[in-house]
Amino acid sequence: MAALAAAGASTLVSLMVTDSWTHAREQVRRFFVRTGSSIAMAELDDTRNRLLTGDAATVGPDSREVAFQLRVHLQQLVEAGDVTGDDLRRLLTSLHRIGDAPAMRPDTVHNDITGGVQHGPVIQSGRITGLTVHGHQSSG
Repeated sequence: MAALAAAGASTLVSLMVTDSWTHAREQVRRFFVRTGSSIAMAELDDTRNRLLTGDAATVGPDSREVAFQLRVHLQQLVEAGDVTGDDLRRLLTSLHRIGDAPAMRPDTVHNDITGGVQHGPVIQSGRITGLTVHGHQSSG
């Protein structure tokens, strides 16, 4: 259980310092609410902000210290019977999926226009219905 708690804490801290935290945050919140944990999401958000701002010596804890505190907290939840090993494994699996998911990046779009020379704007769209376009047509 100690190794599982350590892995969970390490994964939480890893996600806290990435954009993936926005996706993981709700799952972590539900987990802690369900277990009756004393950790508040505001506390985790504050810790995340301190980790992201840089200088741990003057701003707050470093990631090792945060991981240690989370590991101890997760172990206490298991020892108190508030969480089972299976609960912790499910959370860890879910967090790993979030952390392993590729960042949402827009795909590159490349358009080719064929069928002659266009002397005006070209609009690309999906389906447009009920639209009337009034424009100026030049005699060129």
